Amino acid sequence: MTSGQTNYGFSATKGDLRSANPLPRAVLRSNNYLLLDGEWSFALDPEDIGLRDAWYVSHQYQHTTNWPGSIEEHMEQIKVQGQPSRWQDKVVAWYEREFALPERGDEHSLFQLTFGACGYETHVWLNGHQLRTIEGEDVHYGEYTSFSFELRAEQLRPVNRLTVRIADTMDAETPRGKQESHVYKRGGIWYQTQTGAVRSVWLEMVERNRLRSRVGVESVIEDHLVRFNITTRVHDPGVYTLRLQVFATDSVSPQPLATSDFSLKLEAGQRQQRVILEIPDAKLWAPGSPNLYRLVAHLIDADGYDAQIETHFGLRKVESRGRYVYLNNEPIYLDGILYQPGTATYEEMRRHMHAMRELGCNLVRVHIAGIDPRIYNLADELGLLLWVEVPSPHSSTPRSRENHRAELLRMLALIQSHPSVVIWSLYNEDWGCQDIATNPETRRYIIDMYHYMQIEHPQFLVVDNDGWQHISHEGRLKSDLLTAHLYTPDLPRWQELLDRLVQGEMVGTAAFPLVVGDPFFYRRQKPLIVSEWGGFGFADYGGPAAGEERTERIRQFKRELRSRPIAGDVYTQATNIEDERNGIIDPHTGELSVPPGVLNSGTAPLL
Repeated sequence: MTSGQTNYGFSATKGDLRSANPLPRAVLRSNNYLLLDGEWSFALDPEDIGLRDAWYVSHQYQHTTNWPGSIEEHMEQIKVQGQPSRWQDKVVAWYEREFALPERGDEHSLFQLTFGACGYETHVWLNGHQLRTIEGEDVHYGEYTSFSFELRAEQLRPVNRLTVRIADTMDAETPRGKQESHVYKRGGIWYQTQTGAVRSVWLEMVERNRLRSRVGVESVIEDHLVRFNITTRVHDPGVYTLRLQVFATDSVSPQPLATSDFSLKLEAGQRQQRVILEIPDAKLWAPGSPNLYRLVAHLIDADGYDAQIETHFGLRKVESRGRYVYLNNEPIYLDGILYQPGTATYEEMRRHMHAMRELGCNLVRVHIAGIDPRIYNLADELGLLLWVEVPSPHSSTPRSRENHRAELLRMLALIQSHPSVVIWSLYNEDWGCQDIATNPETRRYIIDMYHYMQIEHPQFLVVDNDGWQHISHEGRLKSDLLTAHLYTPDLPRWQELLDRLVQGEMVGTAAFPLVVGDPFFYRRQKPLIVSEWGGFGFADYGGPAAGEERTERIRQFKRELRSRPIAGDVYTQATNIEDERNGIIDPHTGELSVPPGVLNSGTAPLL
């Protein structure tokens, strides 16, 4: 076993939200942390005997590798004799390292262990004792969001052994986005799996009675009101004061713009509470004017002990109203681009985001993938709208829907505070809901989740199944946007498809009918979004591969979009990824292969 790399630091500098945040999360704490990234012992378990033989108690590891990194990357590095370097059906890997216990704080504190993301199936042991997540899971499922463990004092030693078992399969019922599965094989638009220890892991001191790193924000911009959904976690029942303070991020004044106290009687455990704060004369958040505020939230016990978290937020309102999308009660045309980060590093993703804004985009559609949460913060600061999507399963079954719902809820819990996130897709091109046209149970699940989002998260627009086969129930479209994926390299054909689309033809425009279920009469009652187009450079879609011809084709196609009553479009795509060679941004340097501003549709009026 190895002691690994030791990295001590602070999650944030008090009062300075924009200081460098090394941890992949959006909500900050002014506390000590120990980053457990670095060298770990590593072993594959091809026969899946580690649980039976209690590897978490003792095991002789033959290899070391670096965390974070995917299992696939680690397999390639060790090249075990007689074992394939790529897994085809199931993979089980074990990781282990030791760490010295940092100095503990006072009696108000405890140690918390957090995985930025790891999966798809993760077991964790400390000194041979299996850990249970704060949510009560013996096994954590999912690979796109963080999860945490509170460490009990009796389990800790001066030097501690941390053991992790990670398992994944090609199971098509698992949310996996565009990673290959038993249904969709690698090649074309389906990618190599990248699973396992994909983000940082860290140990930190947190208060026994505290606010969790989950903050929801809903704005009522007409009344300058903000609704905050706060999650409390307490071990000691009692009466607590929840104090919210809002500061301007561009001011050096130590005085808050708004503050309020709320008295809460809390039992042991976890609970959500919505509270409302008025922020007089608040500036709104929008592309071009990404006005942000800093929230400092305190949970104060009866003895005056104060546990704090902080994050930023913005006041904004997004609506689907008639033919157009409205942001802050003004119509906005969505100049979008499809983004698939793949295995890009955080620094590469930063360069991509700046490049997409340079292209003239005001919207980035993050395509059925989980990303480093710091990217949401960056979008908030740059003024880029985000369209996020649940990584899809590849088959339509009751279990795949259960897994899909769980992934959606995990994602919502962690990114519901960002003003940049304005649109959610439940599914894309009926991947994972292939029977949407024929199975009432599939449609009912999607309708139920659409209604859930409307009620619980009204700050977002929701798309039921992006691209085609939207659901109509009793003539009501169960999607806030009517979206279509249209691919053709031929300009006259492009003009024909757009004309038929805006005339409300539901059949014959996209690859499948635009609406399934009950009849739906468009009559311009929903915003039309061409949410994928272009693909120029990708052999299957044709069109110019590079250079001035590609630039001119993009401009021609954009002009046709803007000459019609269409609310937005999403060009495909930002960077090359595996077999898809249709990117216009270098995946490593962020340099553009087309002129800046080529995806900006200009200032043509919408109404």
